[in-house]
Amino acid sequence: MLLINEKFPANERIQRLRKRSTDLSKSGKRNVLVDNPEFLVYHWSGHCAGFSPATGELALGDDERINVGDHNCRVDNGKPFPYADQMPSKINGFEYSVTNWATDYAFFLDHSPAEVYPDETIVGEFHWQLDEARNFIYPEEVHGLGFDLRVLGAGGTSLAHTCPDLSIGLSRGWSGLLEDVRKSLAKWQSLGNEQRVTYLKAQVIVVEAIIRFAERHAKRAINLSENESNTEQKALYQKIAKNMQQLAVGKPETFEQAVQWIQFFQVVERINGHGNGYGRLDQLLIDFYKSDLKSGRISRDDARNLIAELYLKYGGNYFSFGGRNRDGSDATNEMSWIGLEAYDMIGGYNHLGVMWHDDIDPAYYSYACDVVTRNGCGVPTLVSYDVMRDSELYSGYCWDDAWNMSYSGCQWYCAVGSEYCDHDLNSFVLPVPLQRAMQRAEKEEYIDFEQFWSAYTEEVEKTASAFAYFKNKVYEWQDKVWPEMVTSLCMKGCIEKGLDVTSIGGVNNAYTSVNVLGVPNVVDSIYAIQKVIFKQKKYTIAQLNKAIADNWSDQEVMRQTMLKQEKFGNDLDGVDLIYQRVAENIRATLAAQHNIKGFSFRASLFQYMGHTYAGPMLGATADGRLAEEPIAHGCNPMHGRNGNGLTATAKSLLKVPFRKYQGGSLQIELQPKFFDGKDNKGQYIERFSKAFMKNGGIQINFNVIDLEKLKKALADPTNPEYADIVVKVTGYSAHFVVMDREFQKEFVARVNYEAI
Repeated sequence: MLLINEKFPANERIQRLRKRSTDLSKSGKRNVLVDNPEFLVYHWSGHCAGFSPATGELALGDDERINVGDHNCRVDNGKPFPYADQMPSKINGFEYSVTNWATDYAFFLDHSPAEVYPDETIVGEFHWQLDEARNFIYPEEVHGLGFDLRVLGAGGTSLAHTCPDLSIGLSRGWSGLLEDVRKSLAKWQSLGNEQRVTYLKAQVIVVEAIIRFAERHAKRAINLSENESNTEQKALYQKIAKNMQQLAVGKPETFEQAVQWIQFFQVVERINGHGNGYGRLDQLLIDFYKSDLKSGRISRDDARNLIAELYLKYGGNYFSFGGRNRDGSDATNEMSWIGLEAYDMIGGYNHLGVMWHDDIDPAYYSYACDVVTRNGCGVPTLVSYDVMRDSELYSGYCWDDAWNMSYSGCQWYCAVGSEYCDHDLNSFVLPVPLQRAMQRAEKEEYIDFEQFWSAYTEEVEKTASAFAYFKNKVYEWQDKVWPEMVTSLCMKGCIEKGLDVTSIGGVNNAYTSVNVLGVPNVVDSIYAIQKVIFKQKKYTIAQLNKAIADNWSDQEVMRQTMLKQEKFGNDLDGVDLIYQRVAENIRATLAAQHNIKGFSFRASLFQYMGHTYAGPMLGATADGRLAEEPIAHGCNPMHGRNGNGLTATAKSLLKVPFRKYQGGSLQIELQPKFFDGKDNKGQYIERFSKAFMKNGGIQINFNVIDLEKLKKALADPTNPEYADIVVKVTGYSAHFVVMDREFQKEFVARVNYEAI
């Protein structure tokens, strides 16, 4: 097997674990599937989870679903959960209640196998999610609203996508958390608050099931050790048994046990739902590392191997490194280095992030950029800590929550342990209100652009208002339909309050994050309408509406006229002024809406995959786009339209203050020839990313990939020569050949830069 970095050679055991992990991915056992294109665009499906696996009896076969990529924490074994018909809710009756949910969760965990594989030190794996055995469906009043909202251009699922504070669990262990739950239970019993008593009793059921699951892993390792003749493997089994026995009765005491606790938390939490980030790994583990290093229990090489194992158990871990301490000083430490070295050693797909700031250890950030360049698949993601923190402060977070910020998902970030904001799963399809405004302009015979702009903003507000109404109905039911009780154990205040993280009042911050789809297309469309329809008066709005409805049939001259206007992404002030107006309007309109938890809505200029499938649903658009084409990815220019180079594209994006938004990544695909003649290839990425983030940019995803090789992989996806190509798709990484073909075609169609 190829060693990714000869400076950190993977030993034979790690190489075998890496092969197992990549084989699982390439064989389809890590695939994330969704039911239909509508879910990708509107985040609302026939059931509410949306991601593989589908809800219970409503599940579709894999061949009927869309493969988003191979970054699922779950390992598909090709079999249904064998005890689904024996679930307590099936035997005793289904209820919308935390007790009913917790009883199902405990049964599900008790009947999930405890598995230990050869060569492992870190264990924990699962084959089914709870929504395969327990229906994840909201009452009809909510269910119907979700489909009605699609017509107005919005939708959203509430599930996971937050960042628990794992330091809480690491400091307490499962037994300590159980003790905390029981202590809180006694308090609320004495106060006679039955709602919180009921919740905490259900939480006891959940934690006790997790402890039993840990005990079963220890027993499994003991049984394997008793039947193992190989001395080295026997020692590994005995080590696993010792670690899992400790985690069943107490808190982690060593670095190895801390890493194991983190992996085990991910397993028992993600059985409930796909999507959380897990915080600042360097801060979580540094004290364990220092303690073990001082006592002689561990070496730097040992720690690197353990972190590599953690990555290989899942591969999709959203951990971050760097950033600042509470006092503003650089938070980079030895674990920051080890975390990146571990990835550099094994390579492949992962979702790590490095949080840059002006005072970061310059050698560390140079190394991070070097890793990005050499591995070529967008790992680590480069993000600005200061812009993320300031975005939270701008929204109203207190300093104690905002400073402990972590990159946690595709384009999103969280105040660790103190935020639940529906990140990544709310969608605002901006071209839809634009279409309504265009129809109004025809019907009401507008003669002035500002009349048109006013109609557009009114239609945006109409969708935003309906969206807020829908989300508030979801929030009324969320903690009864699908509470997130494992996550709640590591959220600040949830145990003490006796409230779930999804409940009203459960956490300090509950702003609703909204991904805005199609911003560049709306910008290009409005600018073209302003110039061609209202200023030059070459065509009427009625003629434009008809041409779009007919997908530009027999109107190629008109289409080319609209297409050849200034386009966003080229540092042109005219169209970029419309970008500023569109972005500010959606930001302010959403901010004016409030959820029943007492917080406003926040705009994110990103949407993770809906752009690929939205085109045919939306039809042609006034920017000259054909219906069969995808729309723009996030706030990146429409495919092929940014002809003035990478620097001009970055300057266009930076004309909005990202501290006022909740994300908006710059996606960059570089050809290897981009670096021809450059001695230090990582140095260019370092300089460019620093300049971008110093000027207010929040995130950059870099791919360094041979476009011709991608085209060959698209034409011959079963060729083993292309099986190991990994790309940063949007905010996540995946093996290129396993993705749905529409995703592959869209990725190849992006601008691939050969030079500045």
